[in-house]
Amino acid sequence: MESVSVKHENDANNNNQTSSDEDRERLVLDLKAGLHPLRNKFVFWYTRRTPGVRTQTSYEDNIKKIVDFSTVEAFWVCYCHLARPSTLPSPTDLHLFKDGIRPLWEDFANRNGGKWIIRLKKAVSGRFWEDLVLALVGDQLDYGDNICGAVLSIRFNEDILSVWNRNASDHQAVMALRDSIKRHLKLPHSYVMEYKPHDASLRDNSSYRNTWLRG
Repeated sequence: MESVSVKHENDANNNNQTSSDEDRERLVLDLKAGLHPLRNKFVFWYTRRTPGVRTQTSYEDNIKKIVDFSTVEAFWVCYCHLARPSTLPSPTDLHLFKDGIRPLWEDFANRNGGKWIIRLKKAVSGRFWEDLVLALVGDQLDYGDNICGAVLSIRFNEDILSVWNRNASDHQAVMALRDSIKRHLKLPHSYVMEYKPHDASLRDNSSYRNTWLRG
């Protein structure tokens, strides 16, 4: 098992090096074209979940990549053509993650991390999702390097916003991210944020039950 783990880490390091080279080349081309490069390249994903089916295998099979973007101009072209949360069926997940990170608990970048969770009334979830997307794309949240992505989960009676980070054991970074989310989304004091590590989600096969930190 140890050798397999080392192989995965070596593969990840090699992929990171390739990605860095591609990012530098992309930056040069974007600048030459007069575009405005973002600090990170992002990917929008979409998941239409099957009601009553909770296995991680079925969830991974249903994740579909919509589009990626790496400039301000490309983001607005993508975003203006995306369906709004209020038009999506339940249960559905919208994901916005940094390029190279899949919206899965087991992904190399996610496996030691967790997520902050905000439960929203359906009437306001679209606005909060848009504000969060703009904050991520614009690299406005504190400890931005520790952020992997965000998810909007469309459910029957509520929608759930979550922000994923890399390191659940870094208490300072976790709490700073919470405060930054509250500040940028201008969350009313009545909203309670919950945190859950991904390893806990793997154990109970649930994203939003049994959270262990509130604030």
